[in-house]
Amino acid sequence: LCVLGTVSCTLFLAVNGLYSASDDVIELTPTNFNKEVIQSESLWLVEFYAPWCDHCQRLTPEWKKAATALKGVVKVGAVDADKHQSLGGQYGVRGFPTIKIFGANKNKAEDYQGGRTSDAIVDAALSALRSLVKDRLSGRSGGYSSGKQSRESGGADKKDVIELTDDSFDKNVINSDDVWMVEFYAPWCGHCKNLEPEWAAAATEVKEQTKGKVKLAAVDATVNQVLASRYGIRGFPTIKIFQKGEEPVDYDGGRTRSDIIARALDLFSDNAPPPELLEIINEDVLKSTCDAHQLCIVSVLPHILDTGASGRNSYLDVMLKMAEKYKKKMWGWLWTEAGAQSDLESSLGIGGFGYPAMAAVNARKMKFALLKGSFSEQGINEFLRELSVGRGSTAPVGGGAFPKIHAVEPWDGKDGELPVEDDIDLSDVDLDDWDKDEL
Repeated sequence: LCVLGTVSCTLFLAVNGLYSASDDVIELTPTNFNKEVIQSESLWLVEFYAPWCDHCQRLTPEWKKAATALKGVVKVGAVDADKHQSLGGQYGVRGFPTIKIFGANKNKAEDYQGGRTSDAIVDAALSALRSLVKDRLSGRSGGYSSGKQSRESGGADKKDVIELTDDSFDKNVINSDDVWMVEFYAPWCGHCKNLEPEWAAAATEVKEQTKGKVKLAAVDATVNQVLASRYGIRGFPTIKIFQKGEEPVDYDGGRTRSDIIARALDLFSDNAPPPELLEIINEDVLKSTCDAHQLCIVSVLPHILDTGASGRNSYLDVMLKMAEKYKKKMWGWLWTEAGAQSDLESSLGIGGFGYPAMAAVNARKMKFALLKGSFSEQGINEFLRELSVGRGSTAPVGGGAFPKIHAVEPWDGKDGELPVEDDIDLSDVDLDDWDKDEL
């Protein structure tokens, strides 16, 4: 299994998807997933993959073969979950490839745990299809023709949608430090009923991914007419975004859960503080930061004796400004002092052209890119901008893995001090004899 970290930026190099229009595998995206899968009466097998994942690459010919064998019987699809992270996140994809079976109840996909051969995949698909048909025959399931749930039947799934009223709205929303996405609905509205399972599913995912910092809520505008009047609600559903200190704005994006989640995560990153800038004082700091982010930006700053505290702080300030500028990428940010982690420097090709130096590391691929320009806001900005669009030359990390990281004391924020030489007691040395010997 190729493990997925917290990712939100483009890989170093653009990689083509593993499937094409000529295959019997149906390419799925946030744009067509709801219509093709959720609203379908068919049984679906869906692979969530990443193009760079070697396990996915090995599965590809077997997945294509299974799709051809099942054509007209079971739908077989694939999602590039590295490109469409919101869709992968929506279904709890944490590694690649992940295969899900979407049966009678499309809101409760099952994990496929079988073998990775076409025979095993086909057997599992036919077994799931047999169960679906027998359930229909026995009346236990009426299928899932619409892919939607009514407001009454979906109550359990709405646990993370906050119901607001005229009385509770202001104290919950207006002075909140959190971001609120509020749906104004009418119980009789067909479009509202269609939106409801999407809104409910998005609410759960958004709550988890933003640690509750973006909230999804609902207001019955036919009952809470004070709110409906205040915000000029004229049609249903109307979705508004509330942020502290700002006028509410209309949400005019798509109505699928993936659209809603994507906008919520954008709002979250816009309002999130910049990432921490951590000193590499032990192996855990490096690994936990680089494993949790698709890119980690590693700076090697000059020795404290070369810059003093003020010089070092000026470099750290530049990094903090860049971390703020690129915070939506959710990269990790690290620094160390020249010579403190010499093995790491060697593995990243740092040190040959002086300090400060910077490398952007993709820990999953064990590749890195080096800053060739100046260590300044402009130079670093150009470097990171190139990386964010998938450009820039890369090289493999020396040895194919992070080297040993030495435990060091964190910088105390002070100017450096020269090491104190041991005092030498010359009282017992016969200088006259020493001079004679030398002569």
